[in-house]
Amino acid sequence: MKFIPKLSAALLVAMMASNANAQKLKLTEGDLSALKGQTELNSEFTYDGLRVGKFDKEDDYIHKKTEEYNGKEAGRGDTWAKAWKDDREARYEPKFSELFNEYAGLKMNHNKSAKYTLIFKTSFIEPGYNVGVWRKNASMDGEVWIVETANPSKPVAKISVEKAQGRVFGGFDFDTGVRIAEAYADAGKALGKFVKGKID
Repeated sequence: MKFIPKLSAALLVAMMASNANAQKLKLTEGDLSALKGQTELNSEFTYDGLRVGKFDKEDDYIHKKTEEYNGKEAGRGDTWAKAWKDDREARYEPKFSELFNEYAGLKMNHNKSAKYTLIFKTSFIEPGYNVGVWRKNASMDGEVWIVETANPSKPVAKISVEKAQGRVFGGFDFDTGVRIAEAYADAGKALGKFVKGKID
């Protein structure tokens, strides 16, 4: 029975590590009272000044990965670079919106007639990796601005999003886009719950 304390300690360490990596949302400016009674939000996504992994500039990351993949197979890097950008509209943004809509109690889509717009500004992406026995979750940081659609330069609220986690049950996330899309899903779900809790 001597193994029980060791096992408990190992579980405690694992739980602490999990909590340390948990997503964090914080209202940093204004409040969400303006959203009370609203049923729909316009949505926008920006990636200005995006940092990726250890790269301060996204372009440097894209250049490095493109060269690496092209070195292994002609044209593979160019295909990857296109997919890297295309995944934003094809995967990340729909995942975020889907989960936000499920949990927020109001709908977010591209609708300029909505009184308010939710702008999600991605500032950092950790692509992670999965090479079988070794893996690292994707993660993402950003900032949410809630603005009047007619006056987007003056936010009525700002919310920071830190360490949204991208992971797939079973570990079948060998594709970078799949991992990152799950980070956006994680952020959308958490933000939906956060908004609903503030306006209910």
